[in-house]
Amino acid sequence: MYKYGQYCPIAKAIEILCDRWTLLIVRDLLTGTHHFNDLERGLPGISRGLLAERLRRLQRLELVEKVEVENGRQRTGYYLTKAGRELQAVVDSLLVWGARWAFEEPEEEELDPVLLMWWIRGRVRHDQLPDEQVVVRFDFQGPTSETFWLLLNKEDVSICLTDPGFDLDLLVTADLAAFYQIWLGRLTYAHVLDAGQIVVDGIPALANALPNWFAYSLAAPAVRTAQAAKA
Repeated sequence: MYKYGQYCPIAKAIEILCDRWTLLIVRDLLTGTHHFNDLERGLPGISRGLLAERLRRLQRLELVEKVEVENGRQRTGYYLTKAGRELQAVVDSLLVWGARWAFEEPEEEELDPVLLMWWIRGRVRHDQLPDEQVVVRFDFQGPTSETFWLLLNKEDVSICLTDPGFDLDLLVTADLAAFYQIWLGRLTYAHVLDAGQIVVDGIPALANALPNWFAYSLAAPAVRTAQAAKA
């Protein structure tokens, strides 16, 4: 931890929060991610050792507590304390400022299709899904071109990196950068569809319903507001 040597509450807060990854860990804890492996999946690029060190440090500073959770099997969960939860206002302010002043088109190195699929999995609107399981294949095109299968039903959502062997209901061919911007609220689904940057093949009723199956990013409303202000 870098020390500024200043008796100032801003300096003290920065000393705690501005180590690399710390605020992103707090961001994910605030949005309901509590288990070590899930935190790691949402933070591509962090090593397991560094994630463990950051969590231990947040525990020492009493921003995070480690809890043994019993839900069918014993699991360790990480939860924000009262002090940690009060960082919601800090994260919200950074979100609004970042959406307004620092959020343009994505750079190539920011386009991680695995991370995008992880985000999608966590934001499915189960109440909007059909009664029967739906199998959707995503073919992402761009600097990184990869294929994923999403198995959706009202009880669970699974991501497959290889063909799971089920009949396909929908094939989504999408520009990766455009889909990222749909997810974060910078572009609308209809705009990208009209531009041909996303093509959905399959059962028409399911293709029309597809955009309603997802809640999209929690950051999307702030990004849409910032886009509207710029316009």
